[in-house]
Parts: sequence; C-alpha cells; structure tokens
Amino acid sequence: MESQARGGTRWKRFAVVMVPSVAATAAIGVALAQGALAASFSVSGQQFKVRVDELDGRGFVQYGTLDTQHGGKRIPVAVSAFKNAKITGLCQSVVVPVPLFGDVSLKLKAGYGKDKVEAKNLFIDLDQLDADAVFKGINIGVAAGDTAKGPKNDTNKKDPGSFAQEADRALLSDVKQTAWATSAGTFKLPGLSMSVSKGKNECF
Repeated sequence: MESQARGGTRWKRFAVVMVPSVAATAAIGVALAQGALAASFSVSGQQFKVRVDELDGRGFVQYGTLDTQHGGKRIPVAVSAFKNAKITGLCQSVVVPVPLFGDVSLKLKAGYGKDKVEAKNLFIDLDQLDADAVFKGINIGVAAGDTAKGPKNDTNKKDPGSFAQEADRALLSDVKQTAWATSAGTFKLPGLSMSVSKGKNECF
C-alpha cells in the first residue's frame, strides 16, 4: 500500500541515497566487520561523483553524522544505508590533481549489460544528491537509535537521539550524487570497466 505521507513519497533533490565509491571497488567481495558495520576511517579530502540510471534498495535508513578527514577536520554528512541494493547503469568518477602534470580522472562503470550491480550492507556518506525517488513503508523523524529497517550494528556512527528516517524500500532513478566515503559487506560489479585519463572526465 502506498500513500503520500507514508507509503510512496516522491521527492526531487532529496539527500537520501548512495552508491559505492571508486575506492571501495578494491575491496569487492571482502566483508567489513562481517558486512554489518559502517567503516570507521579518516576520509580523504577528495569527493567522488556517482551517476546511476536506477537503484532498487531494500531495508533503508538515513541519519546525519560527522566524518573526520585526515588531519582532524570534521565534515557533516548524511549516512544512507541499505541492507540490499540492485543498481542499473553505475558510473563513478574522481578527479585527482597531480602536481606538475594536471588533473587525472579515474572513471569506473558497471551494470550496463543484462546483469545489475549488487551490494549488501551498504553505507554511503554523502552531502549532495539529485534523483527521482519513491519510498515504500517510510517513517520520517525516527530516533536514530530506534531505527529497525536498515542494516544493523552501525551505532558507531549514530547519535541515538538524533533525527533519522527509514523505509522498507527505496526506488531511485536518474541519480547524481557527491560523496565522501562508502563501505559495504560485498559488491558484485558485472561488466566492470575502469579507465584513467588526463584532464576532467567525470560521470556528470
């Protein structure tokens, strides 16, 4: 059942989702704390961009927190987490400035064929998202420590009394986002393609 308030809210430019980071692809198939914990690490000073044609996520939760960069600077982010996510048409890019050489772009693509990208126990720390979204079974304004629909054991990043939202399912299309970090239990990236090029060559 869907209703405007609880069952099928549709928003544009709503900071709620996520997708895997370029750096995380190095850990494909490897569990972080048995795939249940959001990673605890200092984030780099570099954001990455992600574009997705479609994301179908089950067991969603989102709450605010602060990430810490190397050197101690604190960054406000929205943590979006999914128990399971299937992604069609994933593009991830990061531009790295190289002294005396200029910008170098790293771009990764996957899930453009018949098989979709799959992720389990996915946590994304983001600060900007544009998308068309439909949420099913959504609760807004839940205390972060009392959420029950998303991945478990992520309390190391939560203020238990802070604002959070959760949903049984999140359907997102035409996703464009910038993020600081991602961690996951497992990633499955069919048709993985990665390229390195001089200059700025981003997903959007």
